[in-house]
Amino acid sequence: MSSITPICFRRCRRLKYEALPGAKIFNALHSGNSIIMAVNPRIAIGVLDGIFRAAKETDSALIFELARTEAGTDGGYTGMNPKTFAEAVTNSANKIGFDTWTIHADHLQVKKRTPEQIEDLKGFISEQIAAGYKSFALDCSHLYNAAGKTIYDQLKDNIEVSIELAKFIEKKLGYNEFGLEVEVGEIGKKDKYGNVITSPEEAVTFIKSLHDAGVKPHALAIANGSTHGNIYDKNGNPVPQLTIDIPRTIAVAEALGKNGFDVRIAQHGITGTPLDLIATKFPHGKIIKGNVGTLWMNIVWYVLNVYEPELYNDILRWTLDNYRKEAEKKGMTKDEQIFGIYSKYAIKQFFDRINSVSKETERAIEASAYYSALMFFKAFNSFGSAGVVRKSL
Repeated sequence: MSSITPICFRRCRRLKYEALPGAKIFNALHSGNSIIMAVNPRIAIGVLDGIFRAAKETDSALIFELARTEAGTDGGYTGMNPKTFAEAVTNSANKIGFDTWTIHADHLQVKKRTPEQIEDLKGFISEQIAAGYKSFALDCSHLYNAAGKTIYDQLKDNIEVSIELAKFIEKKLGYNEFGLEVEVGEIGKKDKYGNVITSPEEAVTFIKSLHDAGVKPHALAIANGSTHGNIYDKNGNPVPQLTIDIPRTIAVAEALGKNGFDVRIAQHGITGTPLDLIATKFPHGKIIKGNVGTLWMNIVWYVLNVYEPELYNDILRWTLDNYRKEAEKKGMTKDEQIFGIYSKYAIKQFFDRINSVSKETERAIEASAYYSALMFFKAFNSFGSAGVVRKSL
């Protein structure tokens, strides 16, 4: 599988625009009332240029991120690895001419507390650092002990592994600044009563324990009712994301503040949330980072359906042929839902063809990404946020 054409990182050809340490962006904006858009661009062509163009015109700070499943050493399901992803973002930034952004490692997960899993993740983090990542999201939320007698006991493994990994990153970066996001409460987790929601007490206990160990994250991801990816009702029809518990999110943020912790909320799973709801109801400032991922993939599929129908239909057929049985076991029968949930796995399979679309198609993708980015920047109240960061440097 080929990769996106790399750009030169040799010091003999220094780039004008490179990723800022995430800490620079978080610290500059933590007292404001804007949300930094964190983009998960599973497909780079057209998407990156469109988003950077909108960021430049509105002077909005940006975060670019992919999880290990998306851009692992083996290319994940996007066909990109940390190096080619970082190069694609940096190349686009220099093409468009924009300076206020960082590259963030999304969902660095530890699902079982074993030495092997932790050391493996450290190796992957080292690869990301070598590629130029300047910000990291540690997700040890799966390490939850439901049998614990106290909140601390329940979160103990998450706390200790998060501390270990944060200190590893700090040392690996030579104690230079970096952005740090941590997670308490597994995103999208459900029990027999519905969504599992992070309590203010859990958030305070978690952050206090990290602070006591000298680890001070900039952002905290919580379970507040959001779900990653496209959302469908029980009949397989697409529905908007309306399950984010805004009052609980505010309660968690206020509890952290009252206890003296200068950490803001990272909101995951925003794709599908109505923009007017984001603009009028989201607690801007209490939420500092807003993840928008699946939307950009949806945009590419929409454009391909019109501009490159043969490619789009091949992707559609491949997805349905390979995932229908698995989907049906989960109660999914509609083609639209199966494609919406599983088409991300087609990106690597069709990597070369997607990245060889016509210039006309690429321009259409860029235009669509540009428009959507403008709308999110407005809803996030992030116009001019890049200027605030620049003044702080």
